Amino acid sequence: MLAMVRQKMIRQSMQRFQPVFYGSRGYGAAANYKEMTVRDALNSALDEEMSADPKVFLIGEEVGEFQGAYKITQGLIDKYGLKGLSDTPITEAGLAGIGVGAAYYGLRPIVEFMTFNFSLQAIDHILNSAARSSYMSGGQMSVPIVFRGPNGAPGGVSAQHSQCFAAWYGSCPGLKVLAPYSSEDFRGLLKAAIRDPDPVVFLENELLYEKSFPVSAEALDSNFCLPIGKAKIEREGKDVTIVAYSRAVGHSLKAAEILSKEGISAEVINLRSIRPLDRSTIDASVRKTNRLVTVEEGFPQHGVGAEICASIVEESFGYLDAPVERISGADVPMPYALNLERMAMPQVEDIVRAAKRACYRSIPMSAAPREAEKARPAKLYP
Repeated sequence: MLAMVRQKMIRQSMQRFQPVFYGSRGYGAAANYKEMTVRDALNSALDEEMSADPKVFLIGEEVGEFQGAYKITQGLIDKYGLKGLSDTPITEAGLAGIGVGAAYYGLRPIVEFMTFNFSLQAIDHILNSAARSSYMSGGQMSVPIVFRGPNGAPGGVSAQHSQCFAAWYGSCPGLKVLAPYSSEDFRGLLKAAIRDPDPVVFLENELLYEKSFPVSAEALDSNFCLPIGKAKIEREGKDVTIVAYSRAVGHSLKAAEILSKEGISAEVINLRSIRPLDRSTIDASVRKTNRLVTVEEGFPQHGVGAEICASIVEESFGYLDAPVERISGADVPMPYALNLERMAMPQVEDIVRAAKRACYRSIPMSAAPREAEKARPAKLYP
């Protein structure tokens, strides 16, 4: 009887959300665009979804009275009160467990981690309680929950606060894993994640919070949603495909601009979704350009780039005209010193060199002079 009641609540909650999906667009001059920071995109998405459905609430450390550790939730406590936002003690396992329990009963919790590095404290709830419940109940249980917060290196905070967890959570069946880049990505995908009946891990990059992007009028509509599992071609090209996610997309676009001045046309794909992975878009691009470079801030071994490379080898090996190039973070715990951190993370010049190698426009890395590495500027983020 309890299961029947729970399923009825879930169906009623899902009926409320019929998301309107919009296709990917370039930034055309004729369209009406406004500048919006990633922080404002997240705040507006949370505001609209909490306003639209009383089942949506936010739980986390300092999300309420302090207006959020990163000011993502600024102003929301005044509007929705303690029923909408709940401050918690510093206990990731506790707040994640409360969130999963609430999702079991038809609510739509959003769990904010101050950093995804400490989501490891809640890994049992994320994987065993949230990700696997639908399968283990034969589809009788839905767990509509979002785990969100900063992921990756924010600059100078050392190894315990700097790891990228895209590959970790992307390897787990039952989870959907998103890693947006632009304000439109963040706004459209967070709304889609909140409305989704399955658990979603929403990975944000702290260094993007203050960055502004053009946002179209249609993206500001309260019904705006982006489809989960669909990548976006940020820049079209014909000579080499560069695949990236999160902040690495910006580096890839800068690299593509540099390459264009040297006669190399690079196609840049913004993954947006780590799981499900849009293999068809990547595959079609590689079959057009015949070359592939993957870029990520995570570790190289068992990384997202490794999965993409394996997929291309399985599906489109015959189309490759050059070995696949992988650009990733260094295979070490993140250093604290800013100059060492910069060397441990992918930079624009790394992507440029990899694309040139793929296009046979430079000498192999093994023969490249190391003086170029020593000459890197000490400034962390140019």
